[in-house]
This record gives sequence, C-alpha cells and structure tokens, in this order.
Amino acid sequence: MADFMMLVVTIGWGSSYLFTKVGLDSLGVYNLIFLRFGIAFLLAALIFYKRILRVDFKTIKYSFILGSILFIAFAFLNSGMQSTSVSNTGFLVSLSVVFVPLISAIFLKQKIEKRLIVGVSAALVGIALLTLNSQLQLSLGDILCIICALSYSVHIIVTSKVTKNVDSIALGVLQLGFCGAWGFLFTLLFETPQLPQNASTWSSILALSILCSALGFIVQSIAQQHTTATHTGLIFSLEPIFAAVFAFIFIGETLSTRGYIGATIVLMGILIAEIDFKKLLFKRKFSEQTT
Repeated sequence: MADFMMLVVTIGWGSSYLFTKVGLDSLGVYNLIFLRFGIAFLLAALIFYKRILRVDFKTIKYSFILGSILFIAFAFLNSGMQSTSVSNTGFLVSLSVVFVPLISAIFLKQKIEKRLIVGVSAALVGIALLTLNSQLQLSLGDILCIICALSYSVHIIVTSKVTKNVDSIALGVLQLGFCGAWGFLFTLLFETPQLPQNASTWSSILALSILCSALGFIVQSIAQQHTTATHTGLIFSLEPIFAAVFAFIFIGETLSTRGYIGATIVLMGILIAEIDFKKLLFKRKFSEQTT
C-alpha cells in the first residue's frame, strides 16, 4: 500500500512540470515557490489544524530542515525549467534514483544490492540518451535540474529517517510552510511579489498547491514510514515518464527516437532495481512443489 501511495504521488508530480512551466511564463522563480507552497500550507494546516496545535519542538525542527532542503531543490528546479523542456526536466530530476542509493551507501553505510547497481546503471544510460546532445553537452538548465535531483535525493533520505520519530502529517504540513516562507523571503530580496494575472496561471498555481504539494508531500511523509528511501527513489523515477506524457498531450512536446529508447531503458532499469526476480522465481517454484 505504501508503494502504491507513492506511485499516485508520482503521477501527480509528473503533471507538476507542465504546471510549473505555465506558471514560470508570468511569475518569478521564488514567487512561484512562495505561492505554490504558501497556499498548500494554508490548505493543509486548515485540514490538520489539531495536529499542528499539538506539534512539539522536534517536529518543528525536522520540518524546518526538510522545508529548507525542499526550497533549495525547487529553486534549482524552477531556474532550470526556464531554459530546458518539460520532458528533459522530468528525466533529469529522476536522477534522484541514482543519488539516493549512492548517498545512502556513502553516508549511511547501507549495502548496495547487485540488482540495484544494474538497475541504476541502466537508468543512468537511459537518462543520458534522453538529455545529452551530439557533443555530449548539457545546457545550464539541464545542469540546474541535476542539482535539483541531488537536493531532492537528500530530502528523500532525510524524510525517511525523521518520519519514524514524529507525527508525519504535522511534519508534512509544516515543511510546506517553511518552504513557502523561504520563497517569500527570496521573492522580497530578489523579485517583485505579484499574483497571477490570468486564469491559466491561477489554474497552474492551484494545481501545484493542492494536488502536487498539499496532498503530495503529506502522502509522501505518511507512506515513507512504511517503505525504504531507495524504494521511494525508484518509484519517483517513474515521474519523468508521466511528465513526458502530459507534455505530449497538452503542449505537443515529443521526444526523438533516441529519447524514446532512453525512456524505455529507464523503465527497464527501474524494474531491475525494484523487483527481486530471484525471490519471485523461488516463490513460484516453491508454490509449484507444494501443489
């Protein structure tokens, strides 16, 4: 059930790149973060106000840490999306599938399984086919999106560690508030605060706030109590597939032949890393022997 919840969140976040692209047409990088997470926080806080009133200092501390990491990730994401496509953004952010197990192995001394190494390697090859040009170069927007992926992988790992010790719903709500607060501060410092000026931008902001943020990050906090950081990262790597589908349907964005090959390889890598085929084969043989 936890993995299914994460999959639903991933589908929602796959659509978020399209909404972000629309929002950035008329809003600044930090202004968009402020509106997205500020509205999301207000909505979620109204729903879960009783939990917020009972919150302890530990939850506030962890929420501040997670909200700050989240702000960094989305600052790089929004900046990168100004100069790269929706599809490219989705696939580059999915590099978190590579960073999560590597960071966990380096800093948390977690063992990396062989199938995970194979799956991650395949995903990396697929992402390269999708994003690198003929000179094997990345644009500035692509580089910023990769930094976003690195930041977000840290968020996944930290979330996995802290949700087991606090009220996960209060944590999920408060981190939205801290992220929005950072967005407001940076908007005052580097941009001019403004509200959306047309219906399409308002629609994008509300979709980002309600579906992708208020629901998404709260469900993530709950689900990650019952799954691992690596599983979460792998499920999130499906995000670019949904992003590419939404981009194709709504703005006619398409991939090259090489891009579609890369997308297929990414999916294969996810399946290899996520599914223990040896265990499934053993269960099947055992079942056949006992029937």
